[in-house]
Amino acid sequence: MVKTGFKNILQILIILIFNSFLAHTHAQILPENKIVNDTIRKADTIIIAQEQLEAVVETKADNIRNDIPKKMTYLNKKAQVKYQDMQIDADYISIDWNKSMIFARGELDSLGRIKNPAVAVQGGKKYEYDEFTYNIKTRQAIAFNARTEESEGVIIAEKTKKYNDSVFFMRRGKYTTDEYFIKKKDTIADYYLLAPNIKLIKGKDKSQVITGPIQMYIEQVPTPLIMPFAILPFSDKRSAGILIPSFGEREDVGFFLNSLGYYQPIGEHFDLKILADIYTKGSWNLRPEMNYKKNYRYSGNFSADVGNTVRGIKGLSDYSKSRTYRIAWRHQQDSKANPFLTFSASVDVVSNKFYNNTVNNNYAFNQNNLNAQQNSSVSVVKRFLTLPVTITGTSSYSQNFSTGLADLKLPVLNVAINQFYLFKPKTGVRQGLLENITVNTGLNFNNYVQTNEGELFTPAMWDKMQTGLKNNITLGTNTTIAKYFTFSLSANIDNALTTKTLTRSYNPITNRVDDIMNKKIAGYSSFSTGASLQTVLYGMLNFKKNSSIQAIRHMLTPQIGFSYSPDFSTPGFGYYKNYANDRGEMTPYSIFDRGIIGSPNSGLVQALSLSVNNNLEMKVRSKKDSTGIKKIKIFESLNFNTNYNFAAPTHKWSIFSFSGQTTVFEKLNINTGLNLEPYQIIFAPGEDTGIRTENFGRFSVQGFNAQLSYPLSSEIFQKKDKEDLSKKYNKKGEIRNEDYYFDDDNYARFSQPWTLNINAQYSYTRSLTRFGNKMASVGLDGSIKLTPFWNITGNLYYDVISKEIANTQLGFSRDQRSFTINFNWIPYGQYKVYDFFIGIKANILRDALKYKDRSFTQPNAPF
Repeated sequence: MVKTGFKNILQILIILIFNSFLAHTHAQILPENKIVNDTIRKADTIIIAQEQLEAVVETKADNIRNDIPKKMTYLNKKAQVKYQDMQIDADYISIDWNKSMIFARGELDSLGRIKNPAVAVQGGKKYEYDEFTYNIKTRQAIAFNARTEESEGVIIAEKTKKYNDSVFFMRRGKYTTDEYFIKKKDTIADYYLLAPNIKLIKGKDKSQVITGPIQMYIEQVPTPLIMPFAILPFSDKRSAGILIPSFGEREDVGFFLNSLGYYQPIGEHFDLKILADIYTKGSWNLRPEMNYKKNYRYSGNFSADVGNTVRGIKGLSDYSKSRTYRIAWRHQQDSKANPFLTFSASVDVVSNKFYNNTVNNNYAFNQNNLNAQQNSSVSVVKRFLTLPVTITGTSSYSQNFSTGLADLKLPVLNVAINQFYLFKPKTGVRQGLLENITVNTGLNFNNYVQTNEGELFTPAMWDKMQTGLKNNITLGTNTTIAKYFTFSLSANIDNALTTKTLTRSYNPITNRVDDIMNKKIAGYSSFSTGASLQTVLYGMLNFKKNSSIQAIRHMLTPQIGFSYSPDFSTPGFGYYKNYANDRGEMTPYSIFDRGIIGSPNSGLVQALSLSVNNNLEMKVRSKKDSTGIKKIKIFESLNFNTNYNFAAPTHKWSIFSFSGQTTVFEKLNINTGLNLEPYQIIFAPGEDTGIRTENFGRFSVQGFNAQLSYPLSSEIFQKKDKEDLSKKYNKKGEIRNEDYYFDDDNYARFSQPWTLNINAQYSYTRSLTRFGNKMASVGLDGSIKLTPFWNITGNLYYDVISKEIANTQLGFSRDQRSFTINFNWIPYGQYKVYDFFIGIKANILRDALKYKDRSFTQPNAPF
């Protein structure tokens, strides 16, 4: 009995000594802790032997209990564990020291559901879980309902396995970039991508998500957007990857995948994108594009578009096959790179029927198929610090799709001298005609040829090339006469040389006029001069003080001028020759016609010009204006001009032109123009083209146009003292209703801004024809925000002459926080089309996640 009692006492002493040892160890690390047996403590720290763990495990909680026999530690309420770079915060944590396992769980509500998740922070990255298990030795973990934020989005997975600090495997993971959901303003994401299996690879500079089959859900509803896999790189650096295509059907070429491609960054300044369009009826299109950029120096891109378009069924009459190509280069120099030397390029060379036959759907929706011409240019501009000279070198290429011809200028060199004063005064104050003489001059060297696509850069093209050199000198001066008149003088001198001259003759065999370009250097000099006198006259009509109209002011600006130019068609100059036409009449022509330097004037000009500009304003009483007076413009401008040529053998008067512009009711803008023929026009029986007689004073309308526009908006009808919604309604919505205010009856209140523009235009042109041409249309365009998130835009144009709807478009857009929905529809006209688009706003998914459904024009519709 004594031995047995001694054994029991000895066991109790060993346990007490062991507990005292643990308490002494704890107290050495955290001196402020008080140990009372193994009961409740505010903080605790346990040191594991070095052969087991590499660092100290620090624990803290409101309630801590150590189970020594089972080697377990239990932490309740505000529990926290720190180990190396990991910190775990949870409502409940248990530590199994035998297995080196940590189990953490979030806070439960009364129904046993997680209301506050457990949080783990490692390497500065935050993770949230319902519950998870972590192995301290292997650093592996298993978590349930884990929430991981990556780049602009967040991933939530039902089950997550952490194999190491770099690799995570997830089951049934959802990825979204919904900002409201990420900031926990909303418990449901407006969209997400769901994948059964996800692999997250974390690196030092970037992370990457790789998934199996993945599907897009909108408002928890599955969409047709399903991808076999997805790779999402989370990095500030550019990453290579596959570009997701859009899909659909086009009647003339079949089902398609559009913009399927691959993106590859190349070094620091380049990247490469290769896109392909594939159609089930055999059409294809390949579009490589390379972008380059050097900060503060330059940026640009090279792109190409090569394809094969197949329409119809082989063997049938509607079958066609055509090849298309497009080569483009854009280069822009940064303005800070070199202010004295600038280089820019905009090159766009396409096959003649490219826009009508390409299967690249972007051109159809951007209405590029209406292009009648394509222009390209490359230019270099040189400026000097001390010289007033600017040198510009340009090469340009212009294609005309209607004629199939191309205009090539290779190169054009222009030397411009900045304007200077010929007799600059020493005092700096210019007075009189001499001291105000300004000189503008420059030299232009031009190489030009018009050719077709097949002759480009062949000997035939170089043989037709024209070279020209032209110098222009313009002199001008002005002074004030009698305080109220401005007198101006000007002179213009042209000197030109060219390598090609024209010989024109009538061929009686072919009954046509033949033009032959001769390889001969020739030139001309021409000049013209002019003078004008201008003043401003004011007239004021005042009314009684108690009248609503206070005054009417009329400002009149008359100008009279005279211009002179010699007749350079006289034989003495040698610039003009004659040929016998089909009736044997001698017809003059210039040997510089069809050239690149132009032709000197034919016919003596001694013309007197007349012009008058009117401005009419009215002052009226207004209570809305702080001064009590308001100005109203009756006519902002009302202009008239014509001229009389004393040297003309016939028809000395020119067309009488009138133009006006005004605003009525502060919103209705009116622009008008009128051309009157001063001579009588007579028509022979059965002829639709008239003859201009010398019978002056029989005015007839040769042209008239009028444009009216009336813009309306919600702001016009709003009262200035209208209360702000935030002041009128105290209750504001939350989560998705943040842009709404609610009244006492819980009805939503919000502003509905809208615009409506009413346009009308009419034009009439006649010239010497018996019947003129008329054009008249009425149009409406506007927009309205039905709600803070719904917007409707549209336009409608009606051709009054043909009594048909000329152009109509209707568009709907919906802002869904993290993505947008757009629908555009053209129901009438030659190009009936609809376009439905869903696009993610986040930068990481902007080019990858989008859904389009489009219709296209009929295959046989004319372009």
